[in-house]
Amino acid sequence: MTTQVFKSVGTKLFVIIFCSILACVMTVGLMAYTKAKNIIENKVSDSSLQTINQVASKLDIIFRSYEDLSMQIMVDNDFHELVRQELQNDPEHGKSEYTGMLKDHLRKYVTGNVSISGVLLIPVDPNLTAVNIGSAQADRSEVLKKTEWFKQVIEKDGKPVWIPPQQDGLAAVPAPPSIGMSRLIKDNMSNQPTYVLVMEIHLASISKSYEDVSLGEGSEMAILDSKGHYVAAPQEEWIGKPAKVSLPAEGDAPQKGSLKATSTGGTNVLAAYASFDRMNWRLLGTVPIKDLVRDAKEIQTLMWLTASIAALIAIAIGVLVLKYIGRPIVKLRNLMNEGAGGNLTVRSGGKKRKDEIGELMESFDRMMGQIRTLAEQTTRSAEDVLLTAAELTEASGKTSLSAKEIATATEEIAGGAANLATEAERGSELTYDMGIQMKKVIDANQEMVVSSREVREAGMQGTAHMGVLMQKTGMTEEKTRAMVEKVDALKESTGSIVKILEMLMTLSKQTNILSLNATIEAARAGTAGKSFMVVADEIRKLADQSRESIDVAGQIIEKNSREIDETVRILSDAYPLFQEQIGSVRDANGIFLTVQGKMEEFTEKLELVTGSISQLDLTQSVLSNAMMNVSAVAQESSATSEEVASLSNEQLSISDGMVRLSEKLDTVSRELKAGISQFIIR
Repeated sequence: MTTQVFKSVGTKLFVIIFCSILACVMTVGLMAYTKAKNIIENKVSDSSLQTINQVASKLDIIFRSYEDLSMQIMVDNDFHELVRQELQNDPEHGKSEYTGMLKDHLRKYVTGNVSISGVLLIPVDPNLTAVNIGSAQADRSEVLKKTEWFKQVIEKDGKPVWIPPQQDGLAAVPAPPSIGMSRLIKDNMSNQPTYVLVMEIHLASISKSYEDVSLGEGSEMAILDSKGHYVAAPQEEWIGKPAKVSLPAEGDAPQKGSLKATSTGGTNVLAAYASFDRMNWRLLGTVPIKDLVRDAKEIQTLMWLTASIAALIAIAIGVLVLKYIGRPIVKLRNLMNEGAGGNLTVRSGGKKRKDEIGELMESFDRMMGQIRTLAEQTTRSAEDVLLTAAELTEASGKTSLSAKEIATATEEIAGGAANLATEAERGSELTYDMGIQMKKVIDANQEMVVSSREVREAGMQGTAHMGVLMQKTGMTEEKTRAMVEKVDALKESTGSIVKILEMLMTLSKQTNILSLNATIEAARAGTAGKSFMVVADEIRKLADQSRESIDVAGQIIEKNSREIDETVRILSDAYPLFQEQIGSVRDANGIFLTVQGKMEEFTEKLELVTGSISQLDLTQSVLSNAMMNVSAVAQESSATSEEVASLSNEQLSISDGMVRLSEKLDTVSRELKAGISQFIIR
């Protein structure tokens, strides 16, 4: 049930509308929130960068003031004169005096500048002593000489070097966090290094110059050294430690810019930085992004509120869709399922609605009405097809019976032809025997000419031979008469076969007409009659094949009829010869019977007998040839009869196939009627 609900068109439309409205509202809200957030970030980034640049410029001025102060000391002639005098005096006498004078001279520069906590002069020349004022301690000179920054000051050769806060203090221990500015001082006359000036500056005085500057709520500002460690930080314990935000590596030229970064605490911040002109330190300002876009959260809140309202509207629209679209479609689906089950009387009753759903329901009603009409027509067509199949089955049965009768008659014809061939062979053998006897008669006649003493014996032998000849001649006459009768019977059978073939031709034409009618009925039935149309086409093809086979059989039987007529004519021509032969034999028998009484006439009539015997030999030759022709015709007739029998068997197979097709057509018709009977049309 749940699966059907999710497959419903109304549910799908509800989900699509709900998701579309919600997605549009969410998209617009997120775009507005993102755009506002980006605008705020860009504006704050620009303003922060400008502020950082201004603060960096301000600090550059402060740092320059300390460098200028150190430069004044470097170019002060009085200072250098005091240093030279200290170098010229006895080391054991007057050192403290000049040291005190140098301290007093330095105080003139730092007096009134509360940001400078102390000044220390670290001697480079071993003949000089350390000088300190303020919180600086002279005894730290040797310790400071071993630091990295001290070596860097020597290498800079008079250029200022800014010193970040040290862990153990710079010149005063203990001391508050401070930075230092150091320079190498050279004698203005000999240009020899004398002291390294270290000016210690309170870090608080530097931080105070930008403590009132704010980049935004939660913003922080700090100064980083070249290694990215804190020089000045919001909290004192951060000083000297790596910054929480990583900045791009420092190049040759001063850098400034802004970027989004993640602090070591996992907070996303907007960072603006700028490099100082006086040293390779950078001023860093950070603002938490969450504080920047706090006002933009209202847009996000409004978005969620709008999304909730849109969801309610989408639900309301979805309910309307389910009511006015989903339910009618479900109803139409149920009606279609019922119609698919065979009930063609269902109707949707959608004439009340004038929208597309109503038109769809009206179309469904029209479709069911047309299907019902088609089912009724198909039912009637199925009944007609069933009747036609029954008639076709009956006609096929008759055709099959006729084919069986033709096959039986053809087999009888083939048997008669075979008998005729056998009798012809026997006649040929008798004729051959007659020829042998005729040769013996001729030999006897020659012997009578040679020796008249043997006339009696020859007469007796001639009498015996003539008796046998008469007997065999009588038998030959009987065989010839039987052959004529067989040929007449074969002619009559051939006529019967022709009549049967004419009847088969008529049946084939009727089958073709029935197939044409069945094709027309199948075409009227439309799609439901396609299978019956195929069966009708097969029946028509079988009828055409039957007609062609009958034509071939008719041609063969016609040929056999001509051959039989020719055989009858030859036998008719040969029969008088047989009669003449019988008369000659009888005459010869009378002569031989009177031989003993008319020995005197024997010599005179011997030549006549010889001539008669010669004529008889010629007659016997003609008879032998006729018998050979009869045997050949009989063999050909037998072969033709066998071919006709084969064609008849093929016709019988075709008829059986027609019967099977008729039965198949009857089965298909019954199945069609049974399938249509499943539909309820009333």
